Amino acid sequence: MLRSLIASACLGLTCVAALAQATEEVPFITSPDNVTLEMLRMADVTRADHVIDLGSGDGRIVILAARRFGATGLGVEIVPDLVLQSRRNAQDAGVASLVEFREQDLFQTDLTPATVITMYLLPEVNLQLRPSLLALRPGTRVVSHDWDMGDWLPDRTTVLQVPNKAVGLEKSSKVHLWVVPAKVDGLWCSGSASLQVTQKYQQVDARIADGGSELALTGRVEGKTVRLTAAGSGPTVLELEGDKLRFSGRSVEFARAQGGRC
Repeated sequence: MLRSLIASACLGLTCVAALAQATEEVPFITSPDNVTLEMLRMADVTRADHVIDLGSGDGRIVILAARRFGATGLGVEIVPDLVLQSRRNAQDAGVASLVEFREQDLFQTDLTPATVITMYLLPEVNLQLRPSLLALRPGTRVVSHDWDMGDWLPDRTTVLQVPNKAVGLEKSSKVHLWVVPAKVDGLWCSGSASLQVTQKYQQVDARIADGGSELALTGRVEGKTVRLTAAGSGPTVLELEGDKLRFSGRSVEFARAQGGRC
């Protein structure tokens, strides 16, 4: 998919001359089948999912998601011939009723219907997309072939051997998975107790205070679930429900502070 990837990157960077040269000189390169399947497996795709593939090339990821897992999907591609080829491939695979392919700039695509986003883009494009991805519903899974998201570290990475890989010197591919974290940064209140959370992507530091006692915790956000651990104690699990954080298995809940104080 390299030709379409470079084209997408250039659209985002308005490098029109480079786009014209790249689309003429760079061959069309697909994601290997084992990488495509691993991307969908890592995202735990099921028939309840809607997969959006950014830079969809010949449509293979969206088509496989529909054929193998029963998911619906959208492929976004800026090369017209590849969009037509994707539609033919979907017809041949018997999944045309489940998938759609659009000739569209990925930066102009509405990503909010997705439960899973798949990408084989360039590093600069990933970083440009990062704010939009972080704004998606908590729990949305994002999977990238090879390229990461800078200091937004993946929740999981696997490495696959790809002996016939046509791009780069290494004959392997990395598949990165992120789960979009809920935004829990800030002050939360529950009666006389307060919970102050500092968040960087899925990593959090927290401090619970009640009267004269305080407890420091560290942990991570997994979708709408916050898992915190204090030194010498077991994990504390909270679930985000609307504007409240509820302790799992307990009746205690914290509400977002109003006006910056409890």
